[in-house]
Amino acid sequence: MNSKFLNKISVFAFLFLVLSQTVFCSDQTFKKITYEPVSYSLSKVIVKRQDTTSVKLPEKPAIYAVFSTTAGDLVLELYDTAAPKTVQNFIDLAQGEKDFKTDKDSERRPFYDGLKFHRVIENFMAQGGCPRGDGTGGPGFQIEDEINGKALGLDKLKIKDAPQYQSQLQRAVLAEFKIQSRAEFEEKRTEVEKAYQEAMELPVLEVLHRVGYRYNETVPSKKALRGSLAMANAGPNTNGSQFFINQVDTPHLDGLHTVFGFLVSGYDVLDRIIEKGNLQTTIRKVVVIDKRQ
Repeated sequence: MNSKFLNKISVFAFLFLVLSQTVFCSDQTFKKITYEPVSYSLSKVIVKRQDTTSVKLPEKPAIYAVFSTTAGDLVLELYDTAAPKTVQNFIDLAQGEKDFKTDKDSERRPFYDGLKFHRVIENFMAQGGCPRGDGTGGPGFQIEDEINGKALGLDKLKIKDAPQYQSQLQRAVLAEFKIQSRAEFEEKRTEVEKAYQEAMELPVLEVLHRVGYRYNETVPSKKALRGSLAMANAGPNTNGSQFFINQVDTPHLDGLHTVFGFLVSGYDVLDRIIEKGNLQTTIRKVVVIDKRQ
């Protein structure tokens, strides 16, 4: 999410708290539904090289990624049907089957080997996949989100009942009126007040659509639960190589990040990674095992 825009939102946040206690009537923009799904074609994930591992894997037929780290092993099932394009990108980077850009050149080698978990937050998640180690790096390209908002129930959940999405609601209202300063807010205060109250009745899916998120209605998307493997990003359609693994459920991230896998073993290792702190755990190697039948 853009930090500059968030700073602007924080200036007005207290004003919206006041507005939320007042009732207005209008039939303007925020009573309309603008959401439309994007076109989406399913693809089959291809594992181009069959790696090997001595780590015990589940019996379930699936694609697994084994992270060998300095804190222990993490075994994750990859959701090849719920997020096939995201999974394909991850596998190709992990196995060195895809070109990526560095500060100096273009390379093709196992991308994640040697990288660190650069950002860990207790009772939240562990994030990795940044070649610079500071959260600003990536592979030199971006891929789109791969999310079905309706599969996550975001079309049934009203924004007024979902406080975790209030920042997106504020963004939607401010963007609609092109407000960039407090003076502009005061000038359009009455209109903004009406719009804000109207928007409170919208489903979360509509509000997220208005701030730039795009959803398909094909893949069986998964919620961001404890153990979920998801793409880290800087806003809609800005996925690259960075990922995070949830230590706890994070319902406030549903619809904002593509969930493309799940931790099946190594929860104690995840806890150790987070306990150790930022940049204290290195990914020695990521291997991919295709056990699909």
